[in-house]
Amino acid sequence: MRPAPLTLLALLGLALALPGCAIFSDEPHYRGIAVTPQELGQLNPGVSTEADAQALLGPPTFQEQFDPNNWVYLSQVTKMRIGQTEGIDRQHVVVLNFDNNGTLQGIDQKGLKNRVNVAMTPAQTPVPGGHAGFIQQLIGGVGSFNPLGAAAPGSGGAGTGAGGLGSGVIGHAGNSSSSP
Repeated sequence: MRPAPLTLLALLGLALALPGCAIFSDEPHYRGIAVTPQELGQLNPGVSTEADAQALLGPPTFQEQFDPNNWVYLSQVTKMRIGQTEGIDRQHVVVLNFDNNGTLQGIDQKGLKNRVNVAMTPAQTPVPGGHAGFIQQLIGGVGSFNPLGAAAPGSGGAGTGAGGLGSGVIGHAGNSSSSP
């Protein structure tokens, strides 16, 4: 017996609609310190102090590195996207600028529209020492393995110190020369 075309069409529609259901979507994740307009309304430039801001909003998410008088409150709402990567759904940044006496000078707010995308360079950072060749990789670990566990400091056994065999003998108890 063959199923009716209408039944197949209904099953196809149901299969396409299921991924959009809430049961298959991830809940948003709330991060940071969300500052409301009502809270910002209680802060007055020229009057409010750092203590007032911290009592009202809590400690800042971070202080700017080059100007610690700028307190930054960051909040984000993130949600899982295709491929199990998190994407920023909403972002709110509040920057409180204080003078050197701790008095609030200004309030600045930013959102996702103010963000700056930074492109990563494909270049690699050079590392001192160059690249290890096949032979260096093959024998580079000789003397750094200790199957007996950690040897006592200065015992001179295999694997002690950075020098490998016998490196623990140098410079002990007035002995300034190395001995085999």
